[in-house]
Amino acid sequence: MTDHGRQMPGMLVGLIAVARRDLLLAWKRPGDVLNPLFFFAMVCTLFPLAVGPSAEQLTFSGPGVLWVAALLAMLISLNSLFISDFDDGSLEQLLVSPQPLPLVGLGKTAAHWLTSGLPLVLVSPIVAITYRMPGDVVIVLMLTLTLGTISLSLLGSIGAALTVGLHRGTALLSLLILPLSMPVLIIGANTVSLAAGNETYSAGIWALSAYAVGTLSLAPYATAAALRISNE
Repeated sequence: MTDHGRQMPGMLVGLIAVARRDLLLAWKRPGDVLNPLFFFAMVCTLFPLAVGPSAEQLTFSGPGVLWVAALLAMLISLNSLFISDFDDGSLEQLLVSPQPLPLVGLGKTAAHWLTSGLPLVLVSPIVAITYRMPGDVVIVLMLTLTLGTISLSLLGSIGAALTVGLHRGTALLSLLILPLSMPVLIIGANTVSLAAGNETYSAGIWALSAYAVGTLSLAPYATAAALRISNE
């Protein structure tokens, strides 16, 4: 077996170990997981009370409201991605660990999506009932949110790495991530709207998939570089 072949299992074990560690920490701090989820549910359920129960209005505004709420909920949770490691000094240990730093960042991002993005996807069908979405549209909503939240977690890891340890880093993080996340928001909401109008929406699914693959390919390396810059 070549050296590269021997390294791959070790890298996979390291990736799983980093993700498992963050998942265990999130289990001990349930508020970090529940706060974005409650925010998402609260915004989505209060909006119909403000605009009225008109079926046409809810069908028209539902995809945009759900996607904006999901984006804001993800932004709320992104600041905690590296801050706890920075506060307790374990971030410095991660920087000098034998595991590649992009792999460490990818493991932490995977744990963030599992605790922040995946719950939003699972709750979205319940919230979609408020907007009278049919079952086939709900499936499209869940698919687009899955692809979109993966991209948002990966993009957010770059911003979180750049702003870790900075005063008022949350505001700066939002300013950094919002321009990059606008294509995801626009494509995702438009795809769900097309599905609700019985129009062709497959192009939006492919676009979100391509965006997710692109961020998955580039974001871990950008996150690693950002962590090194922030630690200097």
